[in-house]
Amino acid sequence: MKFTNKKAILFDLDGTLINSAPDLALAVNYMLEQLDLSTFSEEIIDGWVGNGASVLVKRALSADRTIDETLEAELVENALKIFLDFYAQNLCNATLPYENVPETLYALKRKGYRLTIVTNKPFSFVNPILEGLGLEGLFEFILGGDSLAEKKPDPMPLLHVCKTLDVDLKECVMVGDSKNDILAANACSMQSVGVTYGYNYGEDIRVYEPSVVIDDFGELVGLLS
Repeated sequence: MKFTNKKAILFDLDGTLINSAPDLALAVNYMLEQLDLSTFSEEIIDGWVGNGASVLVKRALSADRTIDETLEAELVENALKIFLDFYAQNLCNATLPYENVPETLYALKRKGYRLTIVTNKPFSFVNPILEGLGLEGLFEFILGGDSLAEKKPDPMPLLHVCKTLDVDLKECVMVGDSKNDILAANACSMQSVGVTYGYNYGEDIRVYEPSVVIDDFGELVGLLS
């Protein structure tokens, strides 16, 4: 299928536009080392990414995707501070755009699409990463996981983008790698594109019924007319 009459494209960040897993894993393991806890492989930490920094830290402290509800609040607070302070200084050591991302974004921008980012990553990290990767200036509007009262999979961020840009839901499409992206889009009847790479906890993105599934980010140009 092809999308028609679209004006705005909402992009997830981690796992969709950029592979930030190496730097996230580095920060998680640094945090764990400072707390004298066992560290984990990047592959395992990948499965914990996607719901924001606080959830990532709690999963690391729980040594599992399922959070240990008995974690002490003081431990979580201290661990989160260690993680955020270290990550803030190491945002782009190994983080890179996925294949065909920069050229595709520039092509869509030239075609007149309004590009936005809706991520669960803390807002303060987004622009420094974009600048570090040479992707600044492409996005008209950015929402982080701490920008609003709710984050994906709640539809609130998507609805907020529509209101801010003064566009209809039918004029937008959400692009993401995670069930959080597709569930948020489905919850407000926005069409979506699921990418098969990224961090979807080992699940097939098709399970969540995006409008279209692509294997290569570059396919987006052909989907939009």
